[in-house]
Parts: sequence; C-alpha cells; structure tokens
Amino acid sequence: MNHNKHKLHPGAKWLFRIKGYFGAFFLMIFFSWFMFPLIAIISKVGGGGSSQIVTAVLLGMLFYIILIILIAEIYARMSYNRWFYEFTSDSLRLERGIIWKRYSNVPYERVQNVDIYRGILARMIGFSSVMIQTAGYSYHPRGGGMSEGYLPAINPKHAEEIREFLMKKISHRRGGGV
Repeated sequence: MNHNKHKLHPGAKWLFRIKGYFGAFFLMIFFSWFMFPLIAIISKVGGGGSSQIVTAVLLGMLFYIILIILIAEIYARMSYNRWFYEFTSDSLRLERGIIWKRYSNVPYERVQNVDIYRGILARMIGFSSVMIQTAGYSYHPRGGGMSEGYLPAINPKHAEEIREFLMKKISHRRGGGV
C-alpha cells in the first residue's frame, strides 16, 4: 500500500446525504411541536381563515423541504471532502470531521479481522464498506459500522486490496497461518 492520503468513493456523498436527511427528519419532528401551536395562535390573533392557515403551513413545509435538501447537500459535500485515510508502515490513519476533526490511528498489530460489507445502496452506487476490527475495541450497539477502522465507501477492487494487505499483516504477525 502506498503512503498517500486517499479519499472515499464519490458514492460516499449519498451516505452522508441520507444521514443528513435522517437528522433533518428528526429535527422536523422536534420543531413541529413548536410550529403548529404557533401557527394556530397566529391565525387566531390575526383572524385569518382556514385557507390562509393551510397556505401558510404548505409554504412553511415547502421552505423546510428546500432548506433540508440544501443543508443535506452541503453536509454531504463537506463530509466527503474532509474524510481521508492513509496506510503507513505501521498503521492505518483516519482523518474526518467538519467542525471537530477526528484523527484515528489503527495499528496493524491490533487488527483482528477485516470485513467488507455491501448494502443495497452500496451495490446500486458501486462501492464497499470496509470494517477493520481490532483487539480491545468494544462492541457498539448500533452495529458494525462503528468499528475502529471503518472506511464507509471504497471502490470494491480497492476494498479487496485493503483486505488482502491487512490479512497479510495479520498472518505475518501470527507467524504464517491465519
């Protein structure tokens, strides 16, 4: 493996976009608890008819949907442009984050297993996720995507090369056999 910083597969933007949509959906539910009573109070004070209320609600929803699409797109592009990984002589280095940067080092000596996962979205767009499991890293209840060495969107051919490279490192460490 070369020692250059690598970017994720361009399909990662879809992963980040969908994550942004889910976050916005839950934010919408939270704000709706405040917005609907506010609209009702304004309509009673303003003396507006039901057609004006419906129009105001529909325009508000349209504005919100456009805002969500815009924010999710910005989030997806920024996340994609700030996620890097690099294989050095002794570890995998990960760099990610928009506002708060997170730097991780996964030493090869701690690697236990390497899994390649391809969900339905990954198969449609053409990428794989690589999960590098390490010794001493605790299980996360939300699933395997939280492994210490998680690469969310890698070209399938490159994912196989990563797996082979790391499995060779493991077999050399163990003295030959896997």
